[in-house]
Amino acid sequence: MKHEKNIKAANGYVMLMVLLLLIVGVITGMVITENPLFLILILPIILVIKGFFIVNPNSSKVMVLFGAYKGTVKENGFLWANPFYSKQRISLRARNFYSERVKVNDKIGNPILINVILVWKVSDTYKAAFDVDHYEDFVRVQTDAAVRKLAGSYPYDNFAEGQLEVTLLSGMDEVNEALENEITERLAIAGIEVMEARIGYLAYAPEIASSMLKRQQAVAIVAARKKIVEGAVGMVEDALMKLSEDKIIDFDEDKKASMVSNLMVVLCGDKEATPVINTGTLHS
Repeated sequence: MKHEKNIKAANGYVMLMVLLLLIVGVITGMVITENPLFLILILPIILVIKGFFIVNPNSSKVMVLFGAYKGTVKENGFLWANPFYSKQRISLRARNFYSERVKVNDKIGNPILINVILVWKVSDTYKAAFDVDHYEDFVRVQTDAAVRKLAGSYPYDNFAEGQLEVTLLSGMDEVNEALENEITERLAIAGIEVMEARIGYLAYAPEIASSMLKRQQAVAIVAARKKIVEGAVGMVEDALMKLSEDKIIDFDEDKKASMVSNLMVVLCGDKEATPVINTGTLHS
Protein backbone atom coordinates (compact mmCIF):
# COMPACT_ATOMS: atom_id res chain seq x y z
CA MET A 1 0.00 0.00 0.00
CA LYS A 2 1.34 3.40 -0.96
CA HIS A 3 1.61 6.33 1.39
CA GLU A 4 1.85 10.07 1.08
CA LYS A 5 4.97 11.47 -0.61
CA ASN A 6 5.83 15.13 -0.20
CA ILE A 7 7.21 16.97 -3.23
CA LYS A 8 8.40 20.54 -3.69
CA ALA A 9 6.92 22.71 -6.42
CA ALA A 10 8.67 25.52 -8.29
CA ASN A 11 8.34 29.12 -7.17
CA GLY A 12 5.35 30.64 -8.91
CA TYR A 13 6.81 34.13 -9.10
CA VAL A 14 9.91 32.90 -10.95
CA MET A 15 7.73 31.09 -13.46
CA LEU A 16 5.57 34.20 -13.77
CA MET A 17 8.69 36.11 -14.90
CA VAL A 18 9.41 33.36 -17.43
CA LEU A 19 5.82 33.66 -18.69
CA LEU A 20 6.13 37.42 -19.07
CA LEU A 21 9.40 36.98 -21.00
CA LEU A 22 7.72 34.52 -23.36
CA ILE A 23 4.84 36.89 -23.97
CA VAL A 24 7.18 39.82 -24.60
CA GLY A 25 9.31 37.66 -26.93
CA VAL A 26 6.30 36.59 -28.99
CA ILE A 27 4.97 40.12 -29.31
CA THR A 28 8.40 41.59 -30.11
CA GLY A 29 9.19 38.90 -32.70
CA MET A 30 5.90 39.37 -34.49
CA VAL A 31 6.26 43.17 -34.57
CA ILE A 32 9.86 43.14 -35.79
CA THR A 33 9.78 40.23 -38.24
CA GLU A 34 6.08 40.16 -39.01
CA ASN A 35 6.48 36.39 -39.08
CA PRO A 36 3.37 34.47 -37.94
CA LEU A 37 5.51 31.50 -36.89
CA PHE A 38 5.97 33.22 -33.55
CA LEU A 39 2.34 32.30 -32.82
CA ILE A 40 3.58 28.75 -32.20
CA LEU A 41 4.98 30.02 -28.91
CA ILE A 42 1.41 30.57 -27.70
CA LEU A 43 1.20 26.84 -26.89
CA PRO A 44 4.07 26.88 -24.34
CA ILE A 45 2.60 30.10 -22.90
CA ILE A 46 -0.72 28.31 -22.32
CA LEU A 47 1.09 25.35 -20.74
CA VAL A 48 3.03 27.63 -18.39
CA ILE A 49 -0.21 29.33 -17.34
CA LYS A 50 -1.83 25.95 -16.59
CA GLY A 51 1.01 25.10 -14.22
CA PHE A 52 0.25 27.87 -11.72
CA PHE A 53 -1.61 27.06 -8.50
CA ILE A 54 -1.99 28.33 -4.94
CA VAL A 55 -1.74 26.34 -1.70
CA ASN A 56 -3.33 28.00 1.33
CA PRO A 57 -2.14 27.44 4.93
CA ASN A 58 -3.11 24.00 6.29
CA SER A 59 -4.03 22.84 2.82
CA SER A 60 -2.41 20.62 0.19
CA LYS A 61 -2.50 19.65 -3.48
CA VAL A 62 -2.34 16.01 -4.56
CA MET A 63 -0.49 15.72 -7.89
CA VAL A 64 -1.48 13.03 -10.40
CA LEU A 65 0.07 12.58 -13.86
CA PHE A 66 -2.09 10.53 -16.22
CA GLY A 67 -3.34 8.32 -13.39
CA ALA A 68 0.00 8.02 -11.56
CA TYR A 69 0.40 9.57 -8.13
CA LYS A 70 3.45 11.86 -8.12
CA GLY A 71 3.28 13.40 -4.66
CA THR A 72 1.61 15.97 -2.44
CA VAL A 73 2.52 19.65 -2.19
CA LYS A 74 2.03 21.07 1.31
CA GLU A 75 4.19 24.18 0.91
CA ASN A 76 2.11 27.34 1.11
CA GLY A 77 2.10 30.12 -1.42
CA PHE A 78 2.02 30.82 -5.17
CA LEU A 79 3.60 27.81 -6.88
CA TRP A 80 4.11 26.15 -10.26
CA ALA A 81 4.25 22.49 -11.26
CA ASN A 82 4.04 20.35 -14.37
CA PRO A 83 1.02 21.68 -16.30
CA PHE A 84 -0.07 18.11 -17.09
CA TYR A 85 -0.53 17.35 -13.39
CA SER A 86 -4.10 17.16 -12.16
CA LYS A 87 -4.27 18.88 -8.80
CA GLN A 88 -6.71 17.76 -6.11
CA ARG A 89 -7.11 20.01 -3.10
CA ILE A 90 -7.26 18.31 0.31
CA SER A 91 -7.62 20.35 3.50
CA LEU A 92 -5.33 19.53 6.42
CA ARG A 93 -7.31 21.58 8.93
CA ALA A 94 -9.00 20.11 11.99
CA ARG A 95 -12.72 19.63 11.49
CA ASN A 96 -15.69 19.12 13.79
CA PHE A 97 -18.31 16.52 13.04
CA TYR A 98 -21.49 16.49 15.14
CA SER A 99 -23.32 13.32 14.18
CA GLU A 100 -27.08 12.96 14.06
CA ARG A 101 -28.83 11.32 16.98
CA VAL A 102 -29.36 7.66 16.28
CA LYS A 103 -31.67 5.26 18.09
CA VAL A 104 -29.96 2.02 19.06
CA ASN A 105 -30.31 -0.67 21.72
CA ASP A 106 -27.85 -0.75 24.61
CA LYS A 107 -26.28 -3.94 25.93
CA ILE A 108 -29.43 -5.04 27.78
CA GLY A 109 -31.79 -4.11 24.95
CA ASN A 110 -33.09 -0.70 26.04
CA PRO A 111 -33.59 1.74 23.14
CA ILE A 112 -31.50 4.88 23.59
CA LEU A 113 -30.69 8.04 21.64
CA ILE A 114 -27.00 8.81 21.20
CA ASN A 115 -24.69 10.94 19.08
CA VAL A 116 -20.99 11.75 18.98
CA ILE A 117 -18.77 14.81 18.63
CA LEU A 118 -15.70 14.05 16.51
CA VAL A 119 -12.63 16.22 15.87
CA TRP A 120 -10.55 14.92 12.97
CA LYS A 121 -8.13 15.88 10.23
CA VAL A 122 -6.41 14.31 7.22
CA SER A 123 -2.96 12.96 8.06
CA ASP A 124 -2.22 10.97 4.87
CA THR A 125 -3.41 12.65 1.68
CA TYR A 126 -2.69 9.60 -0.49
CA LYS A 127 -5.07 7.38 1.52
CA ALA A 128 -7.70 10.10 1.71
CA ALA A 129 -7.58 10.68 -2.05
CA PHE A 130 -7.19 7.14 -3.40
CA ASP A 131 -7.97 4.46 -0.78
CA VAL A 132 -11.59 5.52 -0.24
CA ASP A 133 -14.29 7.28 -2.25
CA HIS A 134 -15.23 10.67 -0.80
CA TYR A 135 -13.33 10.51 2.50
CA GLU A 136 -15.68 13.02 4.18
CA ASP A 137 -18.66 10.71 3.61
CA PHE A 138 -16.49 7.81 4.79
CA VAL A 139 -15.88 9.63 8.09
CA ARG A 140 -19.61 10.16 8.64
CA VAL A 141 -20.63 6.59 7.85
CA GLN A 142 -17.87 4.91 9.86
CA THR A 143 -18.46 7.20 12.84
CA ASP A 144 -22.13 6.28 12.83
CA ALA A 145 -21.22 2.57 12.70
CA ALA A 146 -18.76 2.97 15.58
CA VAL A 147 -21.40 4.71 17.73
CA ARG A 148 -23.89 1.91 17.09
CA LYS A 149 -21.34 -0.73 18.05
CA LEU A 150 -20.32 1.16 21.18
CA ALA A 151 -23.91 1.61 22.37
CA GLY A 152 -24.49 -2.13 22.08
CA SER A 153 -21.40 -2.89 24.17
CA TYR A 154 -22.47 -1.11 27.37
CA PRO A 155 -25.70 -0.80 29.37
CA TYR A 156 -27.16 2.67 29.71
CA ASP A 157 -27.03 2.55 33.51
CA ASN A 158 -26.82 0.20 36.48
CA PHE A 159 -29.93 -0.15 38.59
CA ALA A 160 -28.72 -2.71 41.12
CA GLU A 161 -26.61 -1.21 43.88
CA GLY A 162 -23.07 -2.51 44.09
CA GLN A 163 -22.65 -3.38 40.41
CA LEU A 164 -19.23 -2.39 39.10
CA GLU A 165 -20.01 -2.74 35.37
CA VAL A 166 -19.05 0.27 33.25
CA THR A 167 -22.09 2.04 31.79
CA LEU A 168 -22.65 4.69 29.15
CA LEU A 169 -23.92 7.10 31.78
CA SER A 170 -21.42 6.62 34.60
CA GLY A 171 -18.28 5.46 32.79
CA MET A 172 -17.84 8.39 30.42
CA ASP A 173 -14.02 8.41 30.49
CA GLU A 174 -13.69 4.74 29.64
CA VAL A 175 -16.56 4.83 27.15
CA ASN A 176 -15.15 7.86 25.32
CA GLU A 177 -11.72 6.21 25.17
CA ALA A 178 -13.27 3.05 23.70
CA LEU A 179 -15.21 5.18 21.20
CA GLU A 180 -12.08 7.06 20.14
CA ASN A 181 -10.13 3.82 19.67
CA GLU A 182 -12.93 2.28 17.62
CA ILE A 183 -13.26 5.31 15.32
CA THR A 184 -9.47 5.61 14.96
CA GLU A 185 -9.25 1.99 13.83
CA ARG A 186 -12.06 2.44 11.32
CA LEU A 187 -10.72 5.69 9.82
CA ALA A 188 -7.07 4.61 9.56
CA ILE A 189 -7.70 3.21 6.07
CA ALA A 190 -8.64 6.73 4.89
CA GLY A 191 -5.59 8.42 6.40
CA ILE A 192 -7.70 10.22 9.00
CA GLU A 193 -6.31 11.21 12.39
CA VAL A 194 -8.88 11.26 15.19
CA MET A 195 -8.00 14.12 17.54
CA GLU A 196 -10.97 13.68 19.89
CA ALA A 197 -14.16 11.64 20.05
CA ARG A 198 -16.77 11.82 22.79
CA ILE A 199 -20.46 11.24 23.34
CA GLY A 200 -22.38 14.47 22.81
CA TYR A 201 -25.93 13.37 23.65
CA LEU A 202 -27.25 10.40 25.57
CA ALA A 203 -30.83 9.66 26.65
CA TYR A 204 -33.45 6.96 26.68
CA ALA A 205 -35.68 6.81 23.61
CA PRO A 206 -39.00 8.68 24.09
CA GLU A 207 -41.10 5.50 24.19
CA ILE A 208 -39.41 4.25 27.39
CA ALA A 209 -38.12 7.48 28.90
CA SER A 210 -41.09 7.87 31.26
CA SER A 211 -40.92 4.27 32.46
CA MET A 212 -37.18 4.44 33.03
CA LEU A 213 -37.58 7.69 34.97
CA LYS A 214 -40.06 5.98 37.29
CA ARG A 215 -37.66 3.06 37.66
CA GLN A 216 -34.80 5.36 38.56
CA GLN A 217 -37.00 7.17 41.07
CA ALA A 218 -38.04 3.84 42.60
CA VAL A 219 -34.43 2.73 42.92
CA ALA A 220 -33.56 6.05 44.56
CA ILE A 221 -36.49 5.76 47.00
CA VAL A 222 -35.54 2.19 47.94
CA ALA A 223 -31.93 3.19 48.51
CA ALA A 224 -33.01 6.17 50.64
CA ARG A 225 -35.40 4.01 52.69
CA LYS A 226 -32.66 1.48 53.28
CA LYS A 227 -30.39 4.18 54.69
CA ILE A 228 -33.22 5.54 56.84
CA VAL A 229 -33.95 2.09 58.28
CA GLU A 230 -30.29 1.45 59.00
CA GLY A 231 -30.05 4.77 60.82
CA ALA A 232 -33.31 4.20 62.71
CA VAL A 233 -32.21 0.78 63.95
CA GLY A 234 -29.01 2.29 65.29
CA MET A 235 -30.89 5.11 67.01
CA VAL A 236 -33.38 2.70 68.63
CA GLU A 237 -30.56 0.50 69.82
CA ASP A 238 -28.75 3.51 71.34
CA ALA A 239 -31.98 4.75 72.97
CA LEU A 240 -32.77 1.42 74.62
CA MET A 241 -29.19 1.04 75.80
CA LYS A 242 -29.14 4.57 77.26
CA LEU A 243 -32.45 4.09 79.08
CA SER A 244 -31.24 0.81 80.50
CA GLU A 245 -27.85 2.16 81.58
CA ASP A 246 -29.37 5.19 83.29
CA LYS A 247 -31.99 2.93 84.93
CA ILE A 248 -34.75 5.27 83.84
CA ILE A 249 -37.13 2.42 83.15
CA ASP A 250 -37.03 -1.35 83.27
CA PHE A 251 -38.17 -3.00 80.07
CA ASP A 252 -39.69 -6.40 79.77
CA GLU A 253 -39.94 -7.94 76.33
CA ASP A 254 -43.43 -6.58 75.64
CA LYS A 255 -42.49 -3.00 76.62
CA LYS A 256 -39.29 -3.20 74.62
CA ALA A 257 -41.14 -4.44 71.52
CA SER A 258 -43.74 -1.68 71.89
CA MET A 259 -41.13 1.03 72.22
CA VAL A 260 -39.10 -0.29 69.28
CA SER A 261 -42.26 -0.32 67.16
CA ASN A 262 -43.15 3.27 68.11
CA LEU A 263 -39.62 4.57 67.54
CA MET A 264 -39.35 2.88 64.15
CA VAL A 265 -42.68 4.37 63.07
CA VAL A 266 -41.54 7.85 64.12
CA LEU A 267 -38.06 7.59 62.62
CA CYS A 268 -38.99 5.85 59.36
CA GLY A 269 -42.27 7.59 58.59
CA ASP A 270 -42.42 10.13 55.79
CA LYS A 271 -44.87 12.28 57.78
CA GLU A 272 -44.54 14.04 61.09
CA ALA A 273 -45.57 11.89 64.04
CA THR A 274 -48.71 12.87 66.01
CA PRO A 275 -48.11 12.67 69.77
CA VAL A 276 -50.62 10.67 71.84
CA ILE A 277 -50.86 11.18 75.61
CA ASN A 278 -51.48 7.99 77.45
CA THR A 279 -52.99 8.69 80.89
CA GLY A 280 -53.16 5.07 81.89
CA THR A 281 -50.59 2.32 81.84
CA LEU A 282 -48.80 0.93 78.83
CA HIS A 283 -51.21 -2.03 78.79
CA SER A 284 -54.46 -0.06 79.28
